[in-house]
Amino acid sequence: MMGRTDIPAGERIDDIGFGGLKLIQKPDEFCYGIDSVLLADFAAVNHGSADGPAADLGTGSGVVSLILSHKMKNTDIIAVEFQKRSADRARRTIALNGLEDRISVIDGDVKDVSLWGSGYKGLFSMVVSNPPYFPKGSALVNPNDAKGAARHETTAGLREFMACAAYLLRPKGDFFLVHKPSRLVDIYCLGREAGLEPKQLCFVSPKAGMTPNILLAHLTAGGGKELKVLPPMAVYDGQGNYTEEILRAYERYFI
Repeated sequence: MMGRTDIPAGERIDDIGFGGLKLIQKPDEFCYGIDSVLLADFAAVNHGSADGPAADLGTGSGVVSLILSHKMKNTDIIAVEFQKRSADRARRTIALNGLEDRISVIDGDVKDVSLWGSGYKGLFSMVVSNPPYFPKGSALVNPNDAKGAARHETTAGLREFMACAAYLLRPKGDFFLVHKPSRLVDIYCLGREAGLEPKQLCFVSPKAGMTPNILLAHLTAGGGKELKVLPPMAVYDGQGNYTEEILRAYERYFI
């Protein structure tokens, strides 16, 4: 039987910075990108209360949970993943970093929280998610099952992620997600349908003046009706270097 930190063929261990954290990835399935880093940083900076645990829906390899554990050192995290191989990889990553006491992985589907076990309703002060970006039927799905499920709503859609977050959050709890700007209307309509009120919105562009290709959204469970649009972010400056906002999110480990 494979040990908790064994690395089978096709996987690799990457040093992702953030205090020397290491991440097990399988490149032919899925590797994390800047959207995961931005999500973890956005949540850590804007979470209103750190007095409860956090949930990471669709954790994949566990990278968002891993970065959150560094940025929010007093927060315990439950990482949820329905793909068995990805969940196993996340567990081995957590063990590799010695974080078993702070991050737990659940083999769970956001479509049926009741199967996770008891005690999760209203437990969390914060939920984060980097869900699949593309609606079912909107584009060609990658034939690789893992990549297809990570990028396309092949099983659960945005409605299910919103409903799951609303179920898990305590009153006034925060839901943070990263997505594509083209899904903004869906995010807010489905969020309100689930009882999640939009609070903050930030657009991210490759460079200043370019069309945004990432959005960061913050909703709260039962919050008041007021949305704050934050100043936009750019990933690169005119010389092709990371901007100060991105350097801060990465804590300058890659520069």
